[in-house]
Amino acid sequence: MEGSIGFFDSGVGGISVLNEARGLLPHEDFLYYGDNLNAPYGEKPLEQIRALTQDGVDFLLKKGIKALVIACNTATSAHAETLRRELSIPIVAMEPALKPAHSLRKQGRVLVLATRATLALPKFRQLMALYGEGALPLVGEGLVELVESGCFSAKEADEAIRSLLAPFLRESIDAIVLGCTHYVFLRPRFEALFPGAAIVDGNAGTARRLQSVLTQNNALRPGGRGKTKLFSSGGEPFLRLMHSLLEEKANEVQHG
Repeated sequence: MEGSIGFFDSGVGGISVLNEARGLLPHEDFLYYGDNLNAPYGEKPLEQIRALTQDGVDFLLKKGIKALVIACNTATSAHAETLRRELSIPIVAMEPALKPAHSLRKQGRVLVLATRATLALPKFRQLMALYGEGALPLVGEGLVELVESGCFSAKEADEAIRSLLAPFLRESIDAIVLGCTHYVFLRPRFEALFPGAAIVDGNAGTARRLQSVLTQNNALRPGGRGKTKLFSSGGEPFLRLMHSLLEEKANEVQHG
């Protein structure tokens, strides 16, 4: 089936999910919209998050997308159910990977890093009720801003994560859930600080879910070379950052 798959995120974080989807679905065309001008979403009021998410999704809908991926845990928690009620196209959304982390737990703790909004909304509380034994939710204070600024591999990022997780460095930690797609770009920093812990995110599972939904809806593109086009509310500097974070592979990448 022709038509592009739309990806929405509050900024560049969803590029980490897009990389997974491009690898799994190389024939598909993708349109990515990052609302970098308004990032981060995690500290904003719920109604503002909903309105900003709706604006970003409307941008993609006007491009005629055949499916939508909400590649943002905060936007998912705030607005995914409304979008599912109102839209006829398939929608795939994110949630913190607490379930797989729970299965990896032994005797230690599971740290769940996410934005303040994600942790406060009902969707996360439901996950905690099912898979939250031994789990400790933590706000990833300042981490989204680091990634949006392009400092995710710098000494500044190391110091921020060490400061955030200092109370747990000597504890037994079985898994760390990266419950924001921005945090995935900081994975090497978490691995260095907690070499014995499993670092878990929902990106691969979301890409597999997208493949499954497209298959069920007979919406897969049968062949050809997929293209990816990037858009940002923040303009050219963020487009350059997105491009640098996007794995080139064999796909053609265009700027919007």
